[in-house]
Amino acid sequence: MSDYKDTLNLPKTRFEMRGNLPQREPKMLAEWSKNDLYGEIRKARAGREQFILHDGPPYANGNIHIGHSVNKILKDIVVKSKTLSGFDSPYVPGWDCHGLPIENNVEKKVGKAGAKVSHAEFRQKCRDYAAKQVDGQKTDFIRLGVLGEWDNPYLTMDFKFEANIVRALSKLVRNGHLFKGEKPVYWSVVGGSSLAEAEVEYQDKTSFSVYVNYPVSDEQKFLQAFDFAGEQGEGEVSVVIWTTTPWTLPSSQAVTVHEDLDYVLVQVERESGKERFVLAQELVESVMKEAEIEQYTILASSKGSKLENLELNHPFYDKKVPVIIGEHVTTDAGTGLVHTAPDHGPDDFVVGKKYGIGLLNYVMANGVFSDDTPVFAGQHVYKVDQPVVDHLLEKGRLLHQDKLRHSYPHCWRTKTPLIYRATPQWFISMSQNGLQAQAMEEIKKVKWVPEWGEARIESMVGSRPDWCISRQRTWGVPLCLFIDKQTGEPHPDSADLMEKVSAYIEEKGIQAWYDLDASEFVDADKYEKIDDTLDVWFDSGVTHYCVLEARDYLRQPADLYLEGSDQHRGWFQSSLLTATGMYGHAPYKHCLTHGFVVDGKGEKMSKSKGNVMAPNDVINKLGADVLRLWVSSADYRGEMAVSDEILKRTGDTYRRLRNTSRFLLSNLEGFNPATDLVAKDDLLPLDRWAVDCAYQAQQEIIKAYDEYNFWLVAQKIHHFCSIDMGSFYLDIIKDRQYTAKTGSRAQRSCQTALYHIIEGLVRWMAPVLSFTANEIWPLLPEPAQGKRESNVFIAEWYQDLFPMEQAKITQADWALISQVKDEVNRALEAKRKDGAIGGSLAAEVTLYANDELYAVLSKLEDELRFVFITSQARLEKGEGGEPTEMKGLQLSITKSEAEKCERCWHHRHDVGENPEHPTICIRCVENVAGNGEIRHYA
Repeated sequence: MSDYKDTLNLPKTRFEMRGNLPQREPKMLAEWSKNDLYGEIRKARAGREQFILHDGPPYANGNIHIGHSVNKILKDIVVKSKTLSGFDSPYVPGWDCHGLPIENNVEKKVGKAGAKVSHAEFRQKCRDYAAKQVDGQKTDFIRLGVLGEWDNPYLTMDFKFEANIVRALSKLVRNGHLFKGEKPVYWSVVGGSSLAEAEVEYQDKTSFSVYVNYPVSDEQKFLQAFDFAGEQGEGEVSVVIWTTTPWTLPSSQAVTVHEDLDYVLVQVERESGKERFVLAQELVESVMKEAEIEQYTILASSKGSKLENLELNHPFYDKKVPVIIGEHVTTDAGTGLVHTAPDHGPDDFVVGKKYGIGLLNYVMANGVFSDDTPVFAGQHVYKVDQPVVDHLLEKGRLLHQDKLRHSYPHCWRTKTPLIYRATPQWFISMSQNGLQAQAMEEIKKVKWVPEWGEARIESMVGSRPDWCISRQRTWGVPLCLFIDKQTGEPHPDSADLMEKVSAYIEEKGIQAWYDLDASEFVDADKYEKIDDTLDVWFDSGVTHYCVLEARDYLRQPADLYLEGSDQHRGWFQSSLLTATGMYGHAPYKHCLTHGFVVDGKGEKMSKSKGNVMAPNDVINKLGADVLRLWVSSADYRGEMAVSDEILKRTGDTYRRLRNTSRFLLSNLEGFNPATDLVAKDDLLPLDRWAVDCAYQAQQEIIKAYDEYNFWLVAQKIHHFCSIDMGSFYLDIIKDRQYTAKTGSRAQRSCQTALYHIIEGLVRWMAPVLSFTANEIWPLLPEPAQGKRESNVFIAEWYQDLFPMEQAKITQADWALISQVKDEVNRALEAKRKDGAIGGSLAAEVTLYANDELYAVLSKLEDELRFVFITSQARLEKGEGGEPTEMKGLQLSITKSEAEKCERCWHHRHDVGENPEHPTICIRCVENVAGNGEIRHYA
């Protein structure tokens, strides 16, 4: 047998079975960097139609997490697939570098700005810290296999970028969108700064739930507003409010009712005596139940409109507060009467302004009550709820208290509860120059992926308040406004002045604003600089101007913005508003959002739960390609589950794809397309079918890439490799590929199909399995014409795949044959388990088929046995043998009595017929000593 073994075409390849990705991938990255692969791609696509994916900047603080990996890998898949489609698709990564978290981290190390270090030194420390964070994250992003302009990313803290942020603001000022206002905004007492809606997240919080009595000031006058059915009752008359923020009661200046609601006077008797409460009629029962009052009587009723301007006494201060009318009052919860503190609520502020009620400004920036706050001076809003409740109890104004677990606004950076606090701030108006209406129109012009993204951002933009863009921070881009010392209004030439200041910032950074002398620009006796900085969402929101407009090889609007689903309220929105305000159109044509990563149980990842999975740990264990495959396999439209078990299954899938590639490569050893390629019309039918499978798969895969359905890409590649190839084609051709004579039509036909398939497959894989595709590429045979591109990422989709046309055995026939093969395999496996046969080549199978099956299977002629990988396969019409699950098919399987060929291992009756080769079959004799076997069908 050893002599005949030398005649076999046993596969050889330099493409290893074991991936060893954690060790091999860094070497590839080093090569990419050394050869400037990204630069080579740019040169190759120069002058082509562009596709611009604009990178939303991650925050330059902390290590990357699995969500970062999802985001960057999805972007890389898009860019690489678009490049394969022939587009010039540059990718410029960026970072968001200003803001509170960086400031907090630096403060822990060097102390407060203006105390232990100067503000200028503090800003430099922040800059240094951010730069270090960027370097660390950049290394991790590159390790994922993401190609981009890593040597020239955009940083919002670059001097030119900071200057362009100011220039962007000047355009919004020039277009009439900026105004100054004093109204309640979300305020972080930990950060000491205002926040915008986009910086707010909701977490569960346990709060006090209190019902508070406001006694009426003039009982006789108050009761005149009610219509009595009988007696007027006994006891003190008070209106009852409900609140979950007792700390706002010191700032309470009114009680608001709805003019159309029905209010009633309720007689109750408590341990303290008889009392009369005013409540909304719809809520009497729920309030009585909550306060555990079983006996009560409704004495009278009144419309809310009749209570307007009646006076009440504050529950614990010696002052009177009016009853006022407001549309925001509902009967969803509470009492139907709302205590009103204009300092601490947007609705309260609006209704207070209507009635000429001003602000008290009791709460300072650090969350502490000022010295002029009666009773509670010096106490912190986080700790004052209990003292307020105790004081209400002492004054006899607490009807009921409880605790409530509810969703409450928190700072998305510090994770601490927020308050509303009225302060002078700068706003981008949503209404004064039509920004909101125009933005809503632009939303309709954008394609949202998934489609529900459109409704989500519409609801947010349509209901959002004016955008508070000012912050009271040290590390941020200044607003660069000069204001009137008397009125606080901005200089009439603010836009022009900003343009002038931006030139200084471009040279020296944001410190230039704090160093410059106001008198160089304005009359310093009348105007002064402000120190407010910009909301960091403004920084990132104008990257369309600071990056896409600023770099001459990019353009805006971008083709695609791609971020997590939280960015409808964040970057998507801030970008939309700034671009619409600056140019009159959205900064993007498409917006794609992906879900968050959860663990295998569907739970949110958190350090406290111990279910956090660091991407570097995954990469060091399994390799970046396995992580990339998991990202592409998950349906990003919802939550994306990851766990060790899920990644293990992904690793199994990866090995299937890698081993398929290895098989294809190993069987192309010595194949030269220039001389050995078989024309499509001369291919054997099975090989034509295989190429057609690849052709059809490629159409579907490219479509899935174009439509951003990456999970379908992964599914289709896996199905092609494991089902079409692994379970059918590759299994069948092993015999022919290994035993056919080298150079024969049988072998070259097969190799031609394998060559076309691997040329397609390596490209399909490249956007996802970038390292593996990179490894395969140089091992491919040189094409028949031209020279192979230096790297797969410079190539385009393979154009030489072709469909089956006018074939004797059609695609539908092969689908039927595949089903029959599955039935034969099941029957063979059953025989193996029973010990009736060993391997399938030890078996002979007889197929009993109905007319339809017979007509198809008979087209295979003697090839039938090779398709089923048996030594003999006979086809009979009608019934016989054992039934199968397939209609019209029965099988009979017996152990072959023929002698086994030493070369091909088939059991054949013609073994030894040639006396010169007594141990092999005639087919092998022809392959060893003749011109090679002839396949008798076409």
